[in-house]
Amino acid sequence: MNSRYAFFFKLLGALVVILLLALLFPPVMRFVEMGARELVYFWWLVLLLLISFWLIWGLGQKKK
Repeated sequence: MNSRYAFFFKLLGALVVILLLALLFPPVMRFVEMGARELVYFWWLVLLLLISFWLIWGLGQKKK
């Protein structure tokens, strides 16, 4: 079997499993959705921290 076909069938299988789980277990889907929303907020906090560190220490250094 060609590696491209193997990748396609693996991807298709993963999508089918995810779809079946989403249909069979709506509470699990709600939990995953809530986690995804919280992850978005978490990454905004990480981005704000990185920008603040860059402004405090990176911008204040003298140029070489």
